[in-house]
Amino acid sequence: MRPELKKRFDDEIKGHKVVLYMKGNADFPRCGFSAAALEALRSFGAVYTVDVLDDPEVRDGIKEYSNWPTIPQCYINGKFVGGSDIVRELAERGELGDLIQGTAA
Repeated sequence: MRPELKKRFDDEIKGHKVVLYMKGNADFPRCGFSAAALEALRSFGAVYTVDVLDDPEVRDGIKEYSNWPTIPQCYINGKFVGGSDIVRELAERGELGDLIQGTAA
């Protein structure tokens, strides 16, 4: 991965409480999994979204960065959380809000 791309990911993830690398954007998700993750996250406040469909280098690079093969990918408080299923499971268990607020055990 190019150092500039890694720095971009580092800056985005550290610069925002909740970051979602997704297919589409917050106004127009272009994948059901991305839409589901975004919906779960939005109920806890602002979500910084990155449309991976805009740039193949970003789409492939974020997979390498996280060592996670699928999109969407969610980062909360600078840490990789996982994809759509994990985000939705955390929401269903009532743990997503605590994780976002930094109060998770």
